[in-house]
Amino acid sequence: MLEKKTTEFLNVLSSSAPVPGGGGASAAVGAFGAALGMMVANLTVGKKKYADVEAEMIEICGRLEKIRDRLIVLTDEDAKAFEPLSKAYGLPKNTPEEKAEKERILEQALYEASLTPMEIMKTVLESMKLLEILGEKGSRIAISDVGVGILFAQAALEGASLNVFINTGLMKNAERACELNETANRLIAEGQAYKERIYAGVCVQLKS
Repeated sequence: MLEKKTTEFLNVLSSSAPVPGGGGASAAVGAFGAALGMMVANLTVGKKKYADVEAEMIEICGRLEKIRDRLIVLTDEDAKAFEPLSKAYGLPKNTPEEKAEKERILEQALYEASLTPMEIMKTVLESMKLLEILGEKGSRIAISDVGVGILFAQAALEGASLNVFINTGLMKNAERACELNETANRLIAEGQAYKERIYAGVCVQLKS
C-alpha cells in the first residue's frame, strides 16, 4: 500500500473498499513517526555540537529504519489478515453442521486478524523508546519533530489497539480474548507513559 503515492493510498483508504482500514492506516502513521525519528537522527549526525552522540545517533537511525520498514510491511499484512475474516462472515449457516463450521472458522479468523494489529502495537512501542533518546540527545533544532513523531506513534499504537478489541469482542473463547486484551492494554499503558514523558520534555525545550 505504501508503495503507492500518498494521494493514491488516501483515495483507496477513503473508498468503500474494506482494506486498507484502521489497522493499515495505523501502521502507516507509525511508519511516519519512525521516519521523523530518523530525520532527527540524521540532522544530528555530522554536527560538532553532537559529536559525542554521533555513533548512538547512527545506531538509532538504523534501528528506526528497520521499524519503519516493518510497519510498511504490516500495512499490507493487516489487509491480508482481514481477507479470511471477511470470507468467514460469508460462510453459510443453514444447517447445524454449517453453523458449527462457520463458528469454528470465524473464531480462528478473529484471532488471526488480531495478531497483526498487535504486532503493529509492539513495533510502534519500540520506536517510542528510541524517540525518547532522540528527545534527550538529538539536535535541538529538530526537537519539534520528536514531538510530532511521538504523537504519531501514540495515535498508531492506540489506533491499532482498536482493531484488536473489535475482534476480541466477537470471540467465543473468552480466555484467549482476555489474554489478547491484557497484552493490548499493557502496551497502551506503556505507550501512554512514553508519550506523556517525551511530549512534556519536548514542550519544555521549545519554551525554554
